[in-house]
Amino acid sequence: MAYDERLAERVRAVLGHRDDLREQKMFGGIAFMVGDKMCVGVTNDDLMVRVSVDDHDAALKRPHVRPMDFSGRPMKGFLYVGAEGVKTKRQVQAWVDRALAYRTSLG
Repeated sequence: MAYDERLAERVRAVLGHRDDLREQKMFGGIAFMVGDKMCVGVTNDDLMVRVSVDDHDAALKRPHVRPMDFSGRPMKGFLYVGAEGVKTKRQVQAWVDRALAYRTSLG
C-alpha cells in the first residue's frame, strides 16, 4: 500500500529536529516514532494522529477527522485526518503538535 510521500515530507519538516525520531513502516504506511512510541503517521493520503483518550472525542469533532479503524473496531486515541484537513503547513503543524504533546506526556 502506498502513502503520500509529500505529506510524509511535511511531517518530517515539523519533527526533523528531534534526535529521538525514528521512522518505521507500519499500517501500510509510515509511522513517526518519538522515543520508540508512535506519534503520527501517514497512510494513503491520511495523517494518522495519536491523541489522549480524553482528547479523542473533541479531536473527532474537527473537520476531516475520523476514527482510525482498519480492523472493524475503531481504536480510541488514534485518528485519521483526511487530506483536506492537512492541506496547509499550519494544519500539519497543529496536528503534529497535538500528537507530540500527548506523546511527550507519556514520558
